Amino acid sequence: MEEQTQQRNMKAVFTVVERGQGKSYWVRIGVGFVNRDGSLNLNLDAMPTNGKLQVRDWESYDRRGDAPAADGSQSTPPAPRPKPRPQPSASPADAPF
Repeated sequence: MEEQTQQRNMKAVFTVVERGQGKSYWVRIGVGFVNRDGSLNLNLDAMPTNGKLQVRDWESYDRRGDAPAADGSQSTPPAPRPKPRPQPSASPADAPF
């Protein structure tokens, strides 16, 4: 019972980053807690560059769509990691001294 009450008082704090062409990304930057008087305490791990915060109800990891199943398997395979770009080899002629 106490866990449900505590979870109901928890909030997730996001900032929305606009990337142009109608694309935006929600970046989680902290957590919030609702006090008995209805006020909020926000603990930020980062500062939004646009000055805007979105405070939403806490959603536990197992309720999100990208969470693994209870048996440890994932419903959809993870996206492949991008291949690293090849680094140019440094030659003695490129040395700064």
